[in-house]
Amino acid sequence: MKVIGLIGGMSWESSAEYYRLINEYTKEKLSGWHSSRCMLYSLDFAEIEKWQDENDWVKLTAILIDAARKLEAGGAECILICTNTMHKTADEIQKAISIPLIHIVDVTGEEIRAKGLRTVGLLGTKYTMEDGFYTGRLSEKYGLEVLIPDKLDKEVVHNVIYNELCLGKTRQASKEKFRTIISKLEKRGARGIILGCTEIPLLIKQEDLKIPVFDTTRIHAKAGVDFALQ
Repeated sequence: MKVIGLIGGMSWESSAEYYRLINEYTKEKLSGWHSSRCMLYSLDFAEIEKWQDENDWVKLTAILIDAARKLEAGGAECILICTNTMHKTADEIQKAISIPLIHIVDVTGEEIRAKGLRTVGLLGTKYTMEDGFYTGRLSEKYGLEVLIPDKLDKEVVHNVIYNELCLGKTRQASKEKFRTIISKLEKRGARGIILGCTEIPLLIKQEDLKIPVFDTTRIHAKAGVDFALQ
């Protein structure tokens, strides 16, 4: 099994889910006492959030490139960035290392296309929903129409992510808000929903909705294991 390099800590709550899922998939594939060969470089999310708030993506890119290079130097044979938002820096990170970076948008796009869907809704941080690196990639590479919430609902989603989920808080009231927002996207034509922040699956799961849910944390973790076992 190849060594999976994880850039985590953004937040550590979702990074812990990556570690659990990667090991569950490894055991499922190999059975017995098998677990994953992986390395975690965990960043301080307070530092990351500060530079996000100041819109300094040059600084953020440099931080993640440093983490990826350290993982590669330590023996990692592929890289997973354990967050959707920071895939805004993914192309620059891939240029800076010689091992594959498994892109969360690509594996999610492949999963959606495999389900035969063409129009999906996207929930995530304001950066993921608004900045184009995510919706543009899904549109250009996978032919998807991606719907995002209106301005007020985007604020609700972003605030719940940063002020609740990233702090380990899950609230029923917030789940109901998300379900209402998803219902609006469904009425606009969404036939599936991308949980485009690795913390959202801590709040919303498939059993909460009638339409297909694309849990990017689970999809990404599984893709890492599939690559490592090739």
